[in-house]
Amino acid sequence: MKIHINLLITGVLLTPLTIHAQQVGQPLPAWKEGYLDIHQINTGRGNAGFYQFPDGTTALIDAGELNLTDPRTLGPRNTAARPNDSRHAGEWIARYSRTAQGNRSDAVIDYAIMSHFHDDHMGHPSSLARLSSGGNYKLTGITEVAEFIPVRKIIDRGWPSYDYPRPLDIDPLVKNYRAFLDWQMKNNGLKAERFAAGRNDQITLLKQPEKYRGLFEVRNIAVNGEIWTGVGQVTRQHFPELKNLNELQYPNENMCSMALRISYGKFDFFTGSDIPGVLKFGAPVWHDVETPVSQVVGPVDVHLLDHHGNRDSQNGTLLANLRPRVLVIPVWSSDHPGHDVLDRIYSQQVYTGERDVFATDMLEANKLVIGSLLDRLKSNSGHIVIRVDPGGDTFRVLILDDTDESFRVKAIHGPYQSR
Repeated sequence: MKIHINLLITGVLLTPLTIHAQQVGQPLPAWKEGYLDIHQINTGRGNAGFYQFPDGTTALIDAGELNLTDPRTLGPRNTAARPNDSRHAGEWIARYSRTAQGNRSDAVIDYAIMSHFHDDHMGHPSSLARLSSGGNYKLTGITEVAEFIPVRKIIDRGWPSYDYPRPLDIDPLVKNYRAFLDWQMKNNGLKAERFAAGRNDQITLLKQPEKYRGLFEVRNIAVNGEIWTGVGQVTRQHFPELKNLNELQYPNENMCSMALRISYGKFDFFTGSDIPGVLKFGAPVWHDVETPVSQVVGPVDVHLLDHHGNRDSQNGTLLANLRPRVLVIPVWSSDHPGHDVLDRIYSQQVYTGERDVFATDMLEANKLVIGSLLDRLKSNSGHIVIRVDPGGDTFRVLILDDTDESFRVKAIHGPYQSR
């Protein structure tokens, strides 16, 4: 039953349609066809984003779990486990993904996209991680997600050789991950691909592609230093050839991160994973990946901060090119975000206009050090959901309670007009 009243929530006048769709204090209504949902899940253990496209196709971008035997993980520098530590992050992510799909028996992850090979994005096989009941690998991050919800396809930056910029199998994270891939491909029909920069036909709608043709697109922007030019599917290499570098000068893992843009009608969303953009003293210009990436991405409505808002990210050129109306900070550490990063984000000299900033779990340490700038956050804790209305003209930001699995809406922000 529709309620024909207007209501003021978080300073924004909501229409009857909005109230019919979601209400503060009530569980988030399940996704419906035509909507684009972007969930930034707060597990307290790293990055995880669940996406449901307009036709129901699903994607998971990252499924992190930090090393549970590292004293820092359980110390005051890091966020606490959410909802609690009774389960590991991978299981929480899988359960969240099922709930977001209405707990249907056929819930599935169509695409699992691993942005790069760090534990806060894919999981760490510590001594506390259980062994898989099938394959010879440990359950952590993405390898644990697949124990609780089927994963159809994995897309990462290394398949099949995992040798850029150097052989990656010496890393225990990658070794465990590859054992997972091998077993799942042989026994569960999992498919694997390398993320290909420039393409807009690798991550696609799988259920009703014709219905949204010309309206919805996932554009692969960059990976391993290869960046889309903005023309067709043509790319260029930003990094120097390895043969011209000393091994100590090779690009690091964050520089090799994937970046992508999701577009739905007028709405645009950008995530660059952990790409850096602020150079250390004496570093070569090519260590700045944000600048060339942002030049082809252009203005967006929502930006998931690069590298959790760490001090090497969100350079002025990127922010001026993206000009996001909404910025989301995925926090798990007391140095997320950097004070100077917030200065740039809020600066009217970098780009003019309003901007709303949301964080998944801001630590007290950040508040003590950074001070009043953090008072400007629209939300400092909770799962963050970007719900884009059918056609993409408008969207809202919904904050969900992360202390349990109720999906209870804590706050509603918007509607915002897409560009």
